[in-house]
Amino acid sequence: MGFASRIITIFGLVLLAHAGYSAHEHTVLYSNIHLSSASTALPQDIVIETLVSLVIVSTGLVLGAEKLKPASWSEWAKEVEKEGAARNPFYRLEERYSFWDVREKRKEFADWMREGPVKV
Repeated sequence: MGFASRIITIFGLVLLAHAGYSAHEHTVLYSNIHLSSASTALPQDIVIETLVSLVIVSTGLVLGAEKLKPASWSEWAKEVEKEGAARNPFYRLEERYSFWDVREKRKEFADWMREGPVKV
């Protein structure tokens, strides 16, 4: 998350907290007044401030998000293969000596299939 996106997110959260506090104060003020003519709906400025703060917080979070990963497994696997062991979560499993080298075994099998049946 970059510096600018953090500032935008913090600013939006401060506005959202202020809108929440204003809504609370408004409800406390009108709960003490027992007039039937008094409107208990939130004022438009509090509603607008809440919506604007939600848009600002969402914008800051989207700007600070990491790059999206590919949606398909094969695309992700291609990227991991290109980058090598740096991002591969299965690197430790693939490099353990007690496990088969699957790619090597597949290559041996393909070579054996190309040679054809063994004649005795």
